[in-house]
Amino acid sequence: MHVRKNDFVVVVAGNAKGKEGKVLKVFPVTNRVIVEGVNLIKRHTRPTQTNPQGGVVQKEASIHSSNVMVRDPKTGKATRVGYARTKDASTGKKKVMRVSRKSGDMF
Repeated sequence: MHVRKNDFVVVVAGNAKGKEGKVLKVFPVTNRVIVEGVNLIKRHTRPTQTNPQGGVVQKEASIHSSNVMVRDPKTGKATRVGYARTKDASTGKKKVMRVSRKSGDMF
């Protein structure tokens, strides 16, 4: 999957097109992600010990990962993700780093 937890993403399709947010949770089996402040739904909850008041709670629902793109750290626009192999200077081991296709920055 091209999106990971804590990535900043841009929604490129759907009702929330153009919105940006941080990925809170990733579901790799179903290819869905939960993005902060995107696709808000209202859930009617009954009173519990943690929420004694109950009532209507607004929370984020998942959206398909194909509808989001990672935000480029340099330009702030949506970009595709590539992978580059690098060698760690301290340990000498090979690493796979994610690379922005627009600017070439590693993140």
